[in-house]
Amino acid sequence: MRHFTPEEANAELAEVRPLVEQMVDLRRAHAEAQERQEELEGRIRGNGGGIPPATLADAAAEIERLERELSGLVDEIVEHGAEVKDIDEGLIDFPALRRGETVLLCWKLGEDEIRYWHRVEDGFAGRRPLPLEGDD
Repeated sequence: MRHFTPEEANAELAEVRPLVEQMVDLRRAHAEAQERQEELEGRIRGNGGGIPPATLADAAAEIERLERELSGLVDEIVEHGAEVKDIDEGLIDFPALRRGETVLLCWKLGEDEIRYWHRVEDGFAGRRPLPLEGDD
C-alpha cells in the first residue's frame, strides 16, 4: 500500500478529481436508470401497460452498462492510490502515515483540497483538520 503525504495526495487530486466527478455523475445516472426499470416492472406487474418486452430489456442493459462504467471508474481511482468510500457523495481517502500508524487523508467532491485526516477506524465522522502532526 502506498502512503501519501498531504502534498502528494493533493497533487494526485489533479488526476483523481475528474474521475470522481464522473463517478458521481454515473452513479446518479445509474440510480435514475434503476428507478425507471422499477417503474416499468411495476407497470408490467399491474396490467402490462402496453409496454413492449424489449423496453424492459433495454432498461436492464442500460443499468448493466452503467455498472460496468462505474466499476471501471472506481478501479481507475484505486489505481491512483485512493480508496473510494462513497460513490454517491464522491468521498475518497488516501492512505498516509502518522507516527507509524496508517491513517487516511480524507477528501470529498466539492472541497478544494485535502484538509482533513482520520484514523482508519474513525471514518468520516472522525475527520480532523491537517496537519497530521497535531495532538491526539
